[in-house]
Amino acid sequence: MCPYMRFIDGGRRYQCGFCSCVNEVPVFYFQHLDHMGRRVDLYERPELSLGSYEFVATLDYCKNNKPPNPPAYIFMIDVSYNNIKSGLVKLICEELKTLLEKLPRYTQEDVGFVTYNKVLHFYNVKSALAQPQMMVVSDTAEMFVPLLDGFLVNYQDSRAVIYNKMLHFLTFMIPMEEHARHASAIFSCFSPVQAAECSGKLFIFHSSMPTAEAPGKLKNRDDKKLVNTEKEKILFQPQKGVYEQLSKDCVAQGCCVDLFLFPSQYVDLATMADVPSHTGGSIYKYSNFQVETDGEHFLRDLRKDVQKSIGFDAVMRVRTSTGFRATDFFGAIHMNNTTDIEMAAVDCDKAVTVEFKHDDTLNEENGAFLQCALLYTTINGQRRLRIHNLSLNCSSQLLELYKSCETDSLINFFAKSAYRAILNQPLKNVREILVNQTAHMLACYRKNCASPSAASQLILPDAMKVFPVYMNSLMKTAPMLGSTELSTDDRAHQRLSVMAMGVEDTQLLLYPRLLPLHNMDVSSDILPAPVRCSEERLTDCGMFLLENGHSMFLWLGQAIPPDLIQSIFNVPSLAHLQGDMTLLVGAFYLKLQIVRQKDKPEMLFRQFLVEDKGLYSGASYMDFLCYVHREIRQLLT
Repeated sequence: MCPYMRFIDGGRRYQCGFCSCVNEVPVFYFQHLDHMGRRVDLYERPELSLGSYEFVATLDYCKNNKPPNPPAYIFMIDVSYNNIKSGLVKLICEELKTLLEKLPRYTQEDVGFVTYNKVLHFYNVKSALAQPQMMVVSDTAEMFVPLLDGFLVNYQDSRAVIYNKMLHFLTFMIPMEEHARHASAIFSCFSPVQAAECSGKLFIFHSSMPTAEAPGKLKNRDDKKLVNTEKEKILFQPQKGVYEQLSKDCVAQGCCVDLFLFPSQYVDLATMADVPSHTGGSIYKYSNFQVETDGEHFLRDLRKDVQKSIGFDAVMRVRTSTGFRATDFFGAIHMNNTTDIEMAAVDCDKAVTVEFKHDDTLNEENGAFLQCALLYTTINGQRRLRIHNLSLNCSSQLLELYKSCETDSLINFFAKSAYRAILNQPLKNVREILVNQTAHMLACYRKNCASPSAASQLILPDAMKVFPVYMNSLMKTAPMLGSTELSTDDRAHQRLSVMAMGVEDTQLLLYPRLLPLHNMDVSSDILPAPVRCSEERLTDCGMFLLENGHSMFLWLGQAIPPDLIQSIFNVPSLAHLQGDMTLLVGAFYLKLQIVRQKDKPEMLFRQFLVEDKGLYSGASYMDFLCYVHREIRQLLT
């Protein structure tokens, strides 16, 4: 049932808005119609009067026809030499003492702990124990879990054992092994969740590429010779085998994986992040991590990740009325067939992008209908159905289509489509496809919708005025650039992050905010209006804040007044400023990098000025417009 069902024959039958079939109304659902032909209980039933609503699902929608158990939270810490020596393990343990108190708690969720290096350590933290018991598994080739009873425990019941004993012990671990077994650690925690017949979330804190002899061993593929060749796509493809199967097993169980990486060199992120990227998880990366400068950034990310709204063991299906259909899906998802989108977890930071194909006649009078149904388990173990319905207008006039175009959504789709394409095609081909698609859309508008004008004039639809600048910016992002100067892991990380992004995040990533702070009214809470991301907007006496949701820079002109520096930073001159600091922005904690004009770090800052020519390659916005204009003229001749 949805608001698009039309009841007829006195309410005894209804016509489906999606397939137009007429069906009998069940006796228990029958209700009389009013003089307008509407059910008299229309506004008493959410499914008939609201666009979005949610139901508690029956046992028929639960695994094995049994109510689901509340999810488990498992923390897995890499205690190899570097992590202990750097203070990362101590930082995590100190934070867990307060973080465990802030777990989403509607009922009593279970928690578990694993540490690992060359071997795996499981902790029995039952409340009846005077101190925790550590059990060691050294045979990682034939992985097994040495205990089930006592591994997943209620935190409140076992708080004393966890807080006073286990975390205290981990804080003072002695550095020993250098290598850590990543895939074995994931498998070891998947098994207890499976035995408990619940969904769950794994928080993994890892720092190096797994090279030890064990399942999930990876080889170094960071070959710069592949850049700008037909084989460059290999750098983005995960290595087949263990991680691919782990992804499928975790999705089947509703077990989400969040990965916190602290690499000092190449770790093959494309493979290590394969499990998080297919289970609805998140990937955080802190290169060359230092507790003093990066610790607060990491802790803020961790707190947000633990406390954010989330659903588990989710299945989503998109239905459409006759005339168009969903053909492709993009996101942190897994699909065993062409219709069901499976996610071990779905949270407030993720988005699924759907591509539709118009393959039949659409009725302008009736419009088109779209329904998205999500079946998931809440944090307190309740199975629910969340339904979204959308009614769309149809038109045979191209002009109406261009007037109603949603550019931000288009950009999100093209970004995800391109980032998936680079797994199978050379970057040069993908960039050419983006340019051709841009030119064809604008040529179609000029040919069929625009008023006659000189061929030398570029005509853009009002709703798509900024579309070219976003497309040009997309082609200058790290995954799309064939440059040996860029980190392979950084490119893979951005590709995977964008695949799960929503519209607003994609928009900000591709066109950062550039705020002239020197024009800010200090007596007001209102930020100054952003300016265009171009070097032309920078002034020697200006102070500009640039932010794209992932990076943040404060650019300071060389002629900025000393009294302004003194009043803001409490230092007499630019030379006394530190290179980086941390600043809270919205829900994310971003590391603020201070950039002085004509200093070496300014090169990094300038690559975010997306209207200018790229630092490594890529045209300026004006050059790109001229190129697209030439392509349009060729298409029209």
